[in-house]
Amino acid sequence: MAISSLYPSNSLLNSLFPNPSSTYFETLKVYLHDGLNSPRRRRRRTSGRFAVSSSHSNPKILKSNRRSRFGRRLSPYDSDNENEAIDDDDDDDWVDDDPGPGYDDDDKLKHKSKAATNGNGGSMYSRMGRKQKIINGNGKVMLDRNDYTGVYQTSNAKGKEKEAGKSSKNKYRHLLEEIDVDEKWFPLLDYLTTFGLKDSHFIQMYGRHMPSLQINVTAAQERLEFLMSVGVKNKDIKKILMRQPQILQYTVENNLKSHVAFLSSLGIQDARIGQIITATPSIFSYSVENSLKPTVRYLIEEVGIKTSDLSKVVQLSPQILVQRIDNSWNARYRFLTKELGAPRDNIVKMVTKHPQLLHYSIEDGLLPRINFLRSIGMHNSDILKVSTSLTQVFSLSLEGNLKPKYLYLVNELKNEVKSLTKYPTYLSLSLDQRIRPRHRFLVALKKAPKGPFPLSSFVPTDESFCQQWAGTSVDKYLAFRQRLLLKDLAKKYERS
Repeated sequence: MAISSLYPSNSLLNSLFPNPSSTYFETLKVYLHDGLNSPRRRRRRTSGRFAVSSSHSNPKILKSNRRSRFGRRLSPYDSDNENEAIDDDDDDDWVDDDPGPGYDDDDKLKHKSKAATNGNGGSMYSRMGRKQKIINGNGKVMLDRNDYTGVYQTSNAKGKEKEAGKSSKNKYRHLLEEIDVDEKWFPLLDYLTTFGLKDSHFIQMYGRHMPSLQINVTAAQERLEFLMSVGVKNKDIKKILMRQPQILQYTVENNLKSHVAFLSSLGIQDARIGQIITATPSIFSYSVENSLKPTVRYLIEEVGIKTSDLSKVVQLSPQILVQRIDNSWNARYRFLTKELGAPRDNIVKMVTKHPQLLHYSIEDGLLPRINFLRSIGMHNSDILKVSTSLTQVFSLSLEGNLKPKYLYLVNELKNEVKSLTKYPTYLSLSLDQRIRPRHRFLVALKKAPKGPFPLSSFVPTDESFCQQWAGTSVDKYLAFRQRLLLKDLAKKYERS
């Protein structure tokens, strides 16, 4: 029997099945013969649409034991009753019409798609018309746009999600090539890129502490915003995460707040807390009660740091809170006592002024500089005076700093080494920006004192120097210094 004789006025059917020899046409013939003559189906003929309960004629591959959210067994076929909508937990709905070569009806292949539901938990179709699936000539489900607006909206939303997923994959394609990235990480990665982090940074974070990239983006945002609220600068977030990615896992209430409160208890001003966190983000990985407070007690009771100086010490070197102070203090105390005969009070003054002393290597840092000062004619007592007054002398480069300043002191300024014990600050000043320009400026003005050039002229500010020593304006001196720097730079290029 021809299709047109059954539905002579159904132009939609003719457009859907232009090829009468298709597999779907044969399926349709069976369906028409077995099902459409039932009383229920005959009552629906006037609807103007051709509806089928399933896109596959074999009910075995549909889940037959499905139950509604009320525990009621569901039919393997679609229902008009909105109370029998498929549960959210049941993902089986439609299966592909062509399961592929080698498929047997007994094979338990199930192709899943989420059942669409409205805000009340019922079928999205229940308020918009009878739930139907229409098959086109290619065997694909086609829905009427007028009756199934909600379905198209859901489809569009899913389409946008897919596009966003593709966009993220394309954005992080280089990262995906280097490490195993879960798509669930993309929102966090997107957020962290606002702080300047790139693929190379994520790779380093992954290597240091992979779980930090698994944090929920909302939790990460809460923690980083708290850090910025206590003074950490936006531009320093990247630096902190590179050094301590675990910070994304530290909760605000149980970790971050307690550590900030601890720093405040030391007398550190709120304006400086952000700087300390930036310098030592690992502080959050140490217990306040079991690690940080005992360290502070050791500094006061064993080393001898005054309580009033404690905040200054921590601000100068926040790393002192996370270092094994007992080992570093005892080793350096023994070394300086033996090498220079330094009394305990002198060593405590050194640590108070320059707590970085506890971080310097004895063999590669302290000893070579002591030997250099000895080599230029200083005695241990002189070295002790210089190092107590200017402890950062142990941080200065030998070749790039100490030696050039010594040579300029004796060759150009005509001074003796013993003058350094009275003005050790000379060793901390810039040779190019302070010492040489002021010396040459006074020589050019013919105001340089005869004999050894006074080191005291290098100590004041530019304004005081011009007023007390040069008797001229600051602008004139700065212009001279700029010309001198350009000449020196040109000579360096000629030599190179």
